[in-house]
Amino acid sequence: MPIPPFVAELRALVGTLELWLPAVTAVVRREAPDGAGGTEILLTLRADNGEWAPVTGILDPGEEPAVGAAREALEETGVVVSVDRLASVSSSPQVVHGNGDLGIYLDLTFDCSWVSGEARVNDDENVDVRWWPADALPPMSDWLRERIDDVLAGETAARFRRGPS
Repeated sequence: MPIPPFVAELRALVGTLELWLPAVTAVVRREAPDGAGGTEILLTLRADNGEWAPVTGILDPGEEPAVGAAREALEETGVVVSVDRLASVSSSPQVVHGNGDLGIYLDLTFDCSWVSGEARVNDDENVDVRWWPADALPPMSDWLRERIDDVLAGETAARFRRGPS
């Protein structure tokens, strides 16, 4: 579902004005199944902008963020995940959506482990879903790549990213 109903209701009131919305990124990892070792990252090819990204989504009102990360992974990719830890907290740059809506997202990035399910396009937000070797990821925006780097750093404490001053 591209626009959650509560956001559509807000948009009816404020039009395209910039909204500050809570969001999650689920960086889903697994060990490469070929036996060669190494980590793979699950990425989606977004329908709206044609770019690769980790699983992302807007939290529903009152939704616990880790629950939202697991929900987004299942909704977008058909994969069940374990949400292992909060890796970072950041805000996105201003996003201009295809319809002209403006948004900035408070992002909570979670380190997630694959549990079960075959990765597939499971909604209309993506046109491709696939596992990528962590050391050979496709091009993507720097602010999304940072979220993956935060997970791969393996730190136990969450990173708090500060935007440009």
